[in-house]
Amino acid sequence: MVQSSQRELRAVNPEWTIAELMSHIAKALASTGPALSFSPTTLTSIPEGIALVVSTTGSSGATKAVGLSATALLSSARASNKFLGAEVGSTWSLLLPLNHIAGINVLIRSMEVGTEPINLIGNAGVYPRVDFTAIVPTQLFKALNGDSELLSHLTSAKAVLIGGAALSPTLHMQAVDAGINVVITYGMTETSGGCVYNGTPLEGVDIQITPERQIAIQGSTLATTYLGAESLWETSLRDGWFIAADLGRIENDKLIVEGRSDDVFISGGENLSIGAIESALHKHFPHKHFAAFALDDVKWGQALHIAIAGEGFPSPIDVTGYLAEHFGAAAKPKGFLELAEFPLIGIGKIDRALLKKLLGEAPN
Repeated sequence: MVQSSQRELRAVNPEWTIAELMSHIAKALASTGPALSFSPTTLTSIPEGIALVVSTTGSSGATKAVGLSATALLSSARASNKFLGAEVGSTWSLLLPLNHIAGINVLIRSMEVGTEPINLIGNAGVYPRVDFTAIVPTQLFKALNGDSELLSHLTSAKAVLIGGAALSPTLHMQAVDAGINVVITYGMTETSGGCVYNGTPLEGVDIQITPERQIAIQGSTLATTYLGAESLWETSLRDGWFIAADLGRIENDKLIVEGRSDDVFISGGENLSIGAIESALHKHFPHKHFAAFALDDVKWGQALHIAIAGEGFPSPIDVTGYLAEHFGAAAKPKGFLELAEFPLIGIGKIDRALLKKLLGEAPN
């Protein structure tokens, strides 16, 4: 992508207040101020059409600097507010970090309805009532397992967006039973954040499923490019559609996300899916957190290992027996890692590379 016209790029100052940051974002979107990078950067100028630069890091650890236009960001915010029924004066709370698109979106949605979000990042006290908020499944789990103030905050909101990682069916039902109006979002930094709500594309967004079962996304919320990796961005597109790494299907006009196209590994000649294994474990042991990962193995080619987070770990024998029964002998874990909580990369994304390292350092 060749763009000769350039604009100044400035890194966000972490000392800015929410009001100051929103003012700078507004100027970046209106092209009356420099574009903003939400991560440290050596770049001083970028293509004119980009307003914000937001880094995204997948579970593989590869970081990409995503260039987003004002059109994409505003289209996302307006479509989100419209879906939720947010009006002028509606209030949001900020519970997500501001170096991620999900947190940034809360600011832009608030700007669109003329309010400033209540900053609750790191809050451990009383949570005031708001109309809307956005969280990740880990925060929902905490609300449903002891944080009564956060739970009250969520149940009193008109709607709670939940994204950043897969929401297990069990946790979803617990939230609904608790009185939380859950809106499950699907999207990524490359789509200006969540672009599908409860399986329905937001206004201006189209989705389709490729012959390889991958989710393809097109519309006004798409990013412009990967800065410094423009060729990688071009290879992510197919006839103008962004091809996600996620697999899915359309059922009753709703998008069903089935997992990632790169989460399948071969163990003992059998194909195993990380996502399917984790989903099954969460369903059978609903009060624990599980992360599955594969390691190279001389005997098996790749061998399944399981990390378990939380108090009162289920017996490895129980986990092994359950997986063997449902997925076959190849799914018997070859190792377990017990942790108080999972290391995260991004918001809600488990750092599987670090899990592998921690397993290697764990006492035998």
